[in-house]
Amino acid sequence: MALDQSFVGRTYPPTPAYEVGREKIREFAEAVGDTNPAYVDVEAARALGHPDVIAPPTFVFSITFKAAGEVVQDPQLGLDYSRVVHGDQKFSYVRPVRAGDRLTVTSTIEGVKSLAGNDILDIRGDVHDEAGELVVTALTKLVARAAEEA
Repeated sequence: MALDQSFVGRTYPPTPAYEVGREKIREFAEAVGDTNPAYVDVEAARALGHPDVIAPPTFVFSITFKAAGEVVQDPQLGLDYSRVVHGDQKFSYVRPVRAGDRLTVTSTIEGVKSLAGNDILDIRGDVHDEAGELVVTALTKLVARAAEEA
């Protein structure tokens, strides 16, 4: 069953604030094998003009993807998540994520289309800091594979 096109433009409420910690940044940088000293050393980050350590660019995926969960679990949308694969991911930064940031994510359905029986869902996650300033926008493309015919 095709996804409901009327959901395009629907915005979901902001998530509770996620506090970015130095240790989480360090763990993430280590997990992805990025040895940039600005991710683990406060002085190295300050030398680059940041008030604290910064996060690798893909760090926000964990919080934006979790926020997108509200979209994909919306029963009215009709998405069969068991058939979903991650199609694409893009980030557009205003500034780096920093240790100490308290971030919220507001998810909006940017697009819904069907292609060769597959449903394609585009979700925009706007990440704001505690002051309400935009930090980064994440664009996530999910593909719900067509059901196999019997």
